[in-house]
Amino acid sequence: MYKNANCRTGFLCVILVIVLPLLFTSCMEGEQTTVLKLAHGLDPSHSVHKGMVYMAQRVYEKSEGQMRIDVYPSGQLGSERENLEMLQIGSLGITKVSAAVMEGFAPSYRVLGLPYIFVSREHSQRVFDGPIGREILQDGEQFWLRGLTFYDAGSRSFYTKDRPINHPDDLRGLKIRVMPSISAVNMVRAFGGSPTPISWGELYTALQGGVVDGAENNPPSFFLSYHYEVCRYYSINEHTTIPDVLLISTKIWDRLTPQEQQWLQEAADESAVVQRDLWLESELHSLQMVKEAGVQVSYPDKQPFIDMVAPLFEAYKQDERLYDLIKRIQELQ
Repeated sequence: MYKNANCRTGFLCVILVIVLPLLFTSCMEGEQTTVLKLAHGLDPSHSVHKGMVYMAQRVYEKSEGQMRIDVYPSGQLGSERENLEMLQIGSLGITKVSAAVMEGFAPSYRVLGLPYIFVSREHSQRVFDGPIGREILQDGEQFWLRGLTFYDAGSRSFYTKDRPINHPDDLRGLKIRVMPSISAVNMVRAFGGSPTPISWGELYTALQGGVVDGAENNPPSFFLSYHYEVCRYYSINEHTTIPDVLLISTKIWDRLTPQEQQWLQEAADESAVVQRDLWLESELHSLQMVKEAGVQVSYPDKQPFIDMVAPLFEAYKQDERLYDLIKRIQELQ
């Protein structure tokens, strides 16, 4: 069910339907309260988790206790893949994934993973907060996944074990872990590296054992994952700015009243603004911590990287809708 409408793990789905309450009502002080479960794999110290907790607080306040979101971090209710499958069958209300993961469901998400499509943080936020962002968020509904908001996940850069990446040529011959994303695979290939999809939970061991030579991610993820213990070079070339996306099961969304939908959407939008400030703090803190741990942090010239991946944009001319999205994003610079 993860990439299509068929449940890949039928037995698991049956168990989840039985074990996890579908949604909804619980009795609180004699009144019915709508309860949504939100599960994700991040550590509670992560800014995105804190943003989701803020959203839960605002939902409770807006509804005066008529609606509640229970947040389960750190993979308590399953892996990212399992959480997505639970959303599709309606046994989980809300989860968070990288927008890159959504490429397998809705093609429009692919444009967000194009390298250097955003020229600044302000540019990306104009896209995420505007009509383009809303259009993309709703593009996964045919697979029962409705986007509520985007959370800031900063920009991704390369970290490696044996040498810094100061120029695209430095990637030649290196195996670089990427997310299961067409855009990420094409990007690393364009740079001359060997893209190697590996699950996030297995990456530390893969780096340690030499299965891959490096990876790419934002500073908080690099720090909180302890990957800096293995990779001593962090090259801040900021090739992509891929947000996290907060998803709700359409099967759950459609059961909410219009008023409940409004409370939830407003709270999600507010939480995204709060999370951005938290993200900036965590980004600065993470960079400082890895530097103190002995990681060599460098800031290579971005232009050679930009030039190397320019042909990736031309390849999208064959897809009228996606190329139109690209042009609309570029017009907002």
